[in-house]
Amino acid sequence: MSTQKRGVFIALEGIDGSGKSTQARILADRLKQAGISVYGTMEPTQVLAGSLIRQALTGRIQADHRVIAALFVADRLDHLLNETNGVCRKIEEGTSVIMDRYCFSSYAYQGVKVPMDWLIQANALCSQILRPDINLFIDTDPDTALARIAANRFETELFEEKSWLVQVRHNYMEAFERLRDSENVVVIDGNCSVDETAEHIWDAVQGYFESHRQDDLL
Repeated sequence: MSTQKRGVFIALEGIDGSGKSTQARILADRLKQAGISVYGTMEPTQVLAGSLIRQALTGRIQADHRVIAALFVADRLDHLLNETNGVCRKIEEGTSVIMDRYCFSSYAYQGVKVPMDWLIQANALCSQILRPDINLFIDTDPDTALARIAANRFETELFEEKSWLVQVRHNYMEAFERLRDSENVVVIDGNCSVDETAEHIWDAVQGYFESHRQDDLL
């Protein structure tokens, strides 16, 4: 097994209830078993700007789209460039990073009605710093997502309704269409079992390594 000089940056996207967090853990375990150092993270972060974003999304504080946009950019830049745990530093050190939400994050944008044009502009700025090597979108039917949310949480968040999930999925698809020439997006069937979804994700990740002549790592 050869040593990887640069870590691989993998983003997992999907509407709430698609199982992103579970799949991130499964993928991290499989990569570690293959001898690859892995760091898992998610957005928004738990630091100040990220904490304020979370409070705005759940209505605990009031913020319009201009405020949430500024907070998002601050949180994203710190997430990428932080001297201790920044994603860029991890990648440069040879650690592969799996992030729950990154480029398309409609959860954050549309929670306060941030325009899609701003979404595209913000992502373009951040992509100049670091673009995921592969974006995995777990495509889940809103009915399936709602059933999973109800089964796994004591209470649902205010915006987790079918109409909301339909809109978020639509937002993702619009972003994919507008960014298809600049982002490597693989759509994963998320309506099957956890294990089956994990296999689809693993196949996609292996495909990435093989296409970049690093298949000896997996």
